[in-house]
Amino acid sequence: MGSHYPIRPFETLEDFKECVRFQEETWGDGFSERVAVAILKVSQRLGGIAAGAFDDDGTMAGFVFGMTGLQAGEVIHWSDMLAVRPGLQDTGLGARLKAYQRDTLLAMGITRVHWTFDPLESKNAHLNLNKLGAVAGEYVQDMYGQTDSPLHRGIGTDRFVPTWTLDSERVTARLVEGGTGPEAGADEGATRVFQVKSEGDLELPGEPDLSLEGSRLLVPIPTSIQMIKDVSLDAAVQWRRVTRSALSTYVERGYEARELYRRPLGSEYLLCR
Repeated sequence: MGSHYPIRPFETLEDFKECVRFQEETWGDGFSERVAVAILKVSQRLGGIAAGAFDDDGTMAGFVFGMTGLQAGEVIHWSDMLAVRPGLQDTGLGARLKAYQRDTLLAMGITRVHWTFDPLESKNAHLNLNKLGAVAGEYVQDMYGQTDSPLHRGIGTDRFVPTWTLDSERVTARLVEGGTGPEAGADEGATRVFQVKSEGDLELPGEPDLSLEGSRLLVPIPTSIQMIKDVSLDAAVQWRRVTRSALSTYVERGYEARELYRRPLGSEYLLCR
């Protein structure tokens, strides 16, 4: 279904305005982090990407936006936004937008891409690690401060910064050749950093063990942090506190999140040295 929507760069003023409207539809009216028409247009002139997938009638079905620049002397791309219309979110359109982004950047000779995602959002983690083949070896606490998006309100804006190496075997196998992680069996024998218990309708984290030294660790996250927030903000805050402690500690010690395993009770990151 997601293959029915052609992807192209924004061209007309209406395209750019439609993207701004789409941002507000996705992240809430008056979303303070929205990218304005002028920045979208300028990014295209400087090697960035501002492109959308469109219906036959020109209605936007999804978009991808990112900027290109220098980081420690290397030309890298920062993928700032990816959004897909709610009814199309499990159709493969998001992956198609990322594939378009990859192809466009490789044609410019750019191979390294970064962005951010909330480590507690299991759907995003599955897309980024398992489907796209990125790995996450940087954890930033409250990267954007307190935002006014209802998706983020109440639990801060901690973020993973993944690295997407566009010409790597891992990315080629997963995005181009259609293989999807997690790697079968790579979690066998890995040590769990904390346990998860059920209390009524809620999954709750135990206290993390920060003294582990194994080569592979498992860090649980809930099936849906948004559902937990709807039931109990206190429980969601507890998930943030525990996963922040576990992930930031082990990432600082040289581990990176490589896979996300979906379990009967929640999901788990596989961290490897």
